[in-house]
Amino acid sequence: MLKGNLIMLRNMRAYSQEQIAEKIGISRQAYAKWESGATVPDIEKCKLLADVYGVTIDSLIKDEKVEGIGTIPPGPAGKNIWGTVTVNDRGQIVIPKAARDKFGIINGTRLVVCSDETGIALLPVEAFEAGLKDLMKSAFSDADKG
Repeated sequence: MLKGNLIMLRNMRAYSQEQIAEKIGISRQAYAKWESGATVPDIEKCKLLADVYGVTIDSLIKDEKVEGIGTIPPGPAGKNIWGTVTVNDRGQIVIPKAARDKFGIINGTRLVVCSDETGIALLPVEAFEAGLKDLMKSAFSDADKG
């Protein structure tokens, strides 16, 4: 769990054990013990590690498994992978319960479907409309200045 995440995050960022140890003020040997699972960092060191890697403490210490992929590294703070879904023959999906709970999605919740070249995003209608209003207000304000 923690040891695997430490190894994945360090390798993804192409850091040596020594570089990470230096960033958080410990010896390379102490860091190596965390990666081997021989010891674990205290909560203050976990916070420093999370800051260095740009993740939350929570994501640093838990495993994320995605069906068909396996264990994945912790995502950046504020970013989540909720799992996989299967599209049925009517184009419907079931949003994972943890995601529904996090965003208060209940029966009847309206979502806007957005996309770019790589994927689809679902946004609550209220958040989309508020962002659109701010954009329009800014556009008209800028036009008045010019």
